[in-house]
Amino acid sequence: MHRSISLLGVAAALALAGCGGARFMDRSAVVAEPSRCVPKRFEVYFADSEARLTEPARQAIGMTAAQLQGCDIRKVQVIGLADARGGVAANQSLSERRALAVADALTAAGWPAPVFEVEAAGETGAATDAGVREPMRRRTEVLIEAAPPA
Repeated sequence: MHRSISLLGVAAALALAGCGGARFMDRSAVVAEPSRCVPKRFEVYFADSEARLTEPARQAIGMTAAQLQGCDIRKVQVIGLADARGGVAANQSLSERRALAVADALTAAGWPAPVFEVEAAGETGAATDAGVREPMRRRTEVLIEAAPPA
């Protein structure tokens, strides 16, 4: 035989057990709002063989810039990546252009340029030891060290 217990039945049982009259505290008294000025990481994806920012990439950059507005941006590491298609030199150049495009967009959003570290990994790590290509390498990784303003 299967029995189901309704939420109303549980509430009634709690009330009968003496829990119904409990006073609840205001959420703000027991839970602190997390700081928005914390380290963040996000990725910006690109079309195949492209270094031009897409609209979703611009939105991700703008959203992150808005989230960290007023924070102390201590360091921004931008790492451009490429997949294993094409030549080594072309992939290195492509990953550099991708990293610079993202760094330029963040600078245009008002972030302090002196804190940027722009790197390019090219196709390094774009294929597994078995030779399988990693297509999701068409991106730039952005690592941000942020803290509340002093």
